[in-house]
Amino acid sequence: MTYAFIGKPGSPEFERFGEELAQALERRGYMRVASTDEADLVVNLVPPEGARPFRRKSRGTFAAAIQQLTDAPEDILKVNYPLLVQALANIALCYVPSRGVWFTTMERGHYGIEASDDATLAEQTIDRLVPLAESKLVIDNEFRTDLEEELWDGDEVTEEIREAGGRMGDLDLLPAPFPIEDLLSERELRHVKRLYGIGGLSYGNLSSRKDETRFWMSASGVDKTKLDVPGRDILLVSGYDPIENRMILSVPPNVEPRRVSVDAIEHWMIYQAHPEVGAILHVHAWVEGIPATDVNYPCGTEELATSVSELLAQEPDPAHAVIGLRNHGITATGESLTEILDRIEPRVLRQIPMS
Repeated sequence: MTYAFIGKPGSPEFERFGEELAQALERRGYMRVASTDEADLVVNLVPPEGARPFRRKSRGTFAAAIQQLTDAPEDILKVNYPLLVQALANIALCYVPSRGVWFTTMERGHYGIEASDDATLAEQTIDRLVPLAESKLVIDNEFRTDLEEELWDGDEVTEEIREAGGRMGDLDLLPAPFPIEDLLSERELRHVKRLYGIGGLSYGNLSSRKDETRFWMSASGVDKTKLDVPGRDILLVSGYDPIENRMILSVPPNVEPRRVSVDAIEHWMIYQAHPEVGAILHVHAWVEGIPATDVNYPCGTEELATSVSELLAQEPDPAHAVIGLRNHGITATGESLTEILDRIEPRVLRQIPMS
């Protein structure tokens, strides 16, 4: 694995912290390269005047933007989230010398680590950063106009998905629990969409099994209370191509499809490993006392999908389970979306614990 640094730290403390980060990376076997085109991980040290966007040549390059603050942020999201977009980064960090580092992900996970010396801070920062940088995104789509004609207008499965999306809105599980429009401009939001290959930021997704190998799933970026058009707002996932690293969608010839949710790979793994699972719901909420993933892998990564699927396999009843995604939300399985919502409604918490 390789790494590169860009940006100009605006203080001696920030410059030294960058050196500590580099040393921590090299202790893990990373090799420093001069060109960002050759780097698997790019660390962007943001100067006081603000971030310049890092325009990567490859989507596989992971970018971390770090800014220095004089004190711990009271509202981490408000401080860090715009930096994600301004720097076109996968994760944003704010660093307070000899105090702590606070992280923010695109999925709105936000958490901090604290230590009284920068060497320890750097080591712990890299401990958190490396698993994310090495994760594999599966967010590309291949659209095939081979959907059976009798499914062009949907079926009873797409109707249940549509109704469940409306119910998610009624339960106040949608939209995102913070006002994204207050944090990002339209131009910044367009950058996010291009960077992540998504249709927009509309947190949560839902799917339901069609048959042994296929399932219907909500599209990326669509309002879950308005899943109106099969083949556009609800898509039939019919396969996964591990060589090309993309999901395969069967669509009608007369509809311009949206991209499927970035979590399609997670749902695909669960349905393949657990034939008894009939439906899956993911929301940015929480349920107390559930098993949870150890690492906050980004949405749409193979590693997140594997972590959730492995935890599900350890449950006494994988077909009726709730798994926590650290600093992110929950994934719930059930015989149907109606059954899942009935089961979790009395227990669901809108506030996600961050750690």
